[in-house]
Amino acid sequence: MRNSTSILVVFVSFLGASACRQDMQDQPKYKPLAESKFYANGRSARPIPAGTVARDELNDDDSFHTGEANGVFLDTIPMAVNLQVLQRGRDRYNIYCMPCHGQLGYGDGMVARRGLRAPANFNSDRLRRLPPGYVFRVITNGFGAMPDYRDQIPVRDRWTIIAYLRALQLSRNATIADVPAADRFKLGNGGAKGATQ
Repeated sequence: MRNSTSILVVFVSFLGASACRQDMQDQPKYKPLAESKFYANGRSARPIPAGTVARDELNDDDSFHTGEANGVFLDTIPMAVNLQVLQRGRDRYNIYCMPCHGQLGYGDGMVARRGLRAPANFNSDRLRRLPPGYVFRVITNGFGAMPDYRDQIPVRDRWTIIAYLRALQLSRNATIADVPAADRFKLGNGGAKGATQ
């Protein structure tokens, strides 16, 4: 009799302890837009503080964040381009783009050398003519076999990559006529010779 009483007490204690369990999903909390008597205005959802910036869901629809204005891709880079921007762009290009597109943008990076699908050649006439806004959209959302880099590359860095890419394309396809006349002498004999032609 004593054993059965002990077993019954242990069993009831076990049931009592398990009934007190509170899982995270069952904890006391306010549901969105629920009424609250704690706050004077009766709402559980507190107003968002001024100047708050959304994390991971920033919904900017300006041209800097979308690469387009009035439904048309931007044909210029929407920020000042200087040496610092180009250096940052080269750094980001070398990290994110070079493995596939290669150091000079010919689509001969390590990915292509390993036998995977060859990426686009940035020095082709078609890609040189693409507006910067379109390139921004491709970096952001991906295209074909290229994944999106929306989460890996911040918006400003995407534009620095595009600025560097334009400089890279210009360097691969430039002629002596593209060099200002005052600077042609800096190119040496070839520049002086080309300046007179």
